[in-house]
Amino acid sequence: MILQQFFNAISLGSMYALIAIGYTMVYGVLRLINFAHGDIMMVGAFFAFIFFSLSSNFFLAVLLAIVAASVVGALTYKVAYKPLLDKNAPKISLLITAIGVSFFLENLFNMIFGGTPQAFNYPPFFDQTIEISHAIITYSSIVTIVITIFVLCIVLWFLNRTKYGMAIKAIAFDIDTVKLMGINVDFLIVLVFVIGSMLASLGGIFYAISYPSIDPLMGVLVGLKAFAAAVLGGIGSVLGAAIGGFILGFSEVFIVAFFPDLAGYKDAIAFVFLIFILLFRPTGIMGIDFEKQRF
Repeated sequence: MILQQFFNAISLGSMYALIAIGYTMVYGVLRLINFAHGDIMMVGAFFAFIFFSLSSNFFLAVLLAIVAASVVGALTYKVAYKPLLDKNAPKISLLITAIGVSFFLENLFNMIFGGTPQAFNYPPFFDQTIEISHAIITYSSIVTIVITIFVLCIVLWFLNRTKYGMAIKAIAFDIDTVKLMGINVDFLIVLVFVIGSMLASLGGIFYAISYPSIDPLMGVLVGLKAFAAAVLGGIGSVLGAAIGGFILGFSEVFIVAFFPDLAGYKDAIAFVFLIFILLFRPTGIMGIDFEKQRF
């Protein structure tokens, strides 16, 4: 049973990690809690649903959905956040705008698809299983775990080994100095939103495969949990966000597994666990000094 729950936990944690990385990157660059980020996850799942309905190629549908969600993320920055940043609006204005964008996306998709959940179709390949020491592991769990680890490695390599990645880290450290050096800051911020949106949409698609139903409000609670994972791991740290996602996944799954009577409180338990950790480590597990380091 422990091995079975271990794979369930790491699969759920992978989804949280993918979404949490986008939260932490946007915060690191703009000091903005992008509460619309969870809804980008929902947008990605719905785009995959639409494209797969139009074609029989699921993997092409996933690719197109990720691209479409990244465009939505970039437009969110360009239309909603950039005008406020150009006017040096207070952070509270950005936060309220983020909440407004979240409500807009939820109601837009609710108007288009209705309030009832939609069945998410996917190839039967993902439902196939393998048995490891009497634990039944689905291919969807294996794919989710492998791709999450691969994507995390790619993001860390990008941030630490490429010119664009190091420029993003420089923006997070001192955006005004980077502007004086002639670097196109606006392009790099858009790139951060694109990367975060791609990861969130990928997490949303994996979530829809694991729980084969999508609805316009699916990103609300999952997005809040991913934000909690980013804070738990140390917001501003990509690796910390991933670790926070896995910890949150493990806490949810194992508490329900060993204490079934608490199953109805599993969502609350995740946030209680976050509070408990922050009491002893206010900056999160891998919290960093924002005056000296980013990501």
